Amino acid sequence: MDKAIGNGHVASALQVVRFDAGRHPRAKIGYVLLATEQTIEDDIMALRPSGVGVHFTRAAIPDSITSDSLAAQAGLLADCAATLLPDGSLDVVCYACTSGSLVIGEARVAAELNRGAPGARATSLIAGVIRGLHAVGARRIVVATPYLDEINTREADYLRAAGFDVLDIQGLNLERDSDMVRVAPDFIAEFALSLDRPEADAIFVSCGALRTLDVVQKIEEAAGKPVIASNQAMIWDTLRLAGIADAIPGYGRLLTAH
Repeated sequence: MDKAIGNGHVASALQVVRFDAGRHPRAKIGYVLLATEQTIEDDIMALRPSGVGVHFTRAAIPDSITSDSLAAQAGLLADCAATLLPDGSLDVVCYACTSGSLVIGEARVAAELNRGAPGARATSLIAGVIRGLHAVGARRIVVATPYLDEINTREADYLRAAGFDVLDIQGLNLERDSDMVRVAPDFIAEFALSLDRPEADAIFVSCGALRTLDVVQKIEEAAGKPVIASNQAMIWDTLRLAGIADAIPGYGRLLTAH
């Protein structure tokens, strides 16, 4: 009996719970991915600064990246965002698809994300790319993509409407996301460099499914100019929106100098 009473005293003393800031006191960032996505999570975790939490959810899509399949994502974004930290502690929420965010449009993406996560700053992958290109001072660009021509045309129009001079855009005419994730990084580097022109201010390699992060520094050093890659720009954008200014070396000047 004495032992039971003693345990009761201990339990009573511990009823005032001590809290700390948790594992991610610096920021919490949420990403809405395509259901087919196989690259972005690894890239984000590789570059995630200490103290920053990252959280993922997925929006349904077939293994077919077309204008129609991407447009259908718009109606899914709010519900997906609502599953990310419903306690309201999310700082930034991002739709992590380059082609999807330009097909739907930045404004619609942000509105849908904020319907699901009203307390978070909403952004999209194409918005991060545009901010990244501005940050490195690029106006004239060449663009390498894995996409079908129908998406390349829309991307060129979108970037021109945003104020860029698109000198060239070339795609690999891949439709399946499951093929895009298997494009070899050394081929990505060769492809990107083959499009470069002396008058281009920067090279943009579009698509979160491509493993461009593995070779972005290599492309930049070979070209002697800034290189913007989708996941590099997205990670930079979401960190900066969350107030995280850490320089991350080895992945291009965007993440080290801006």
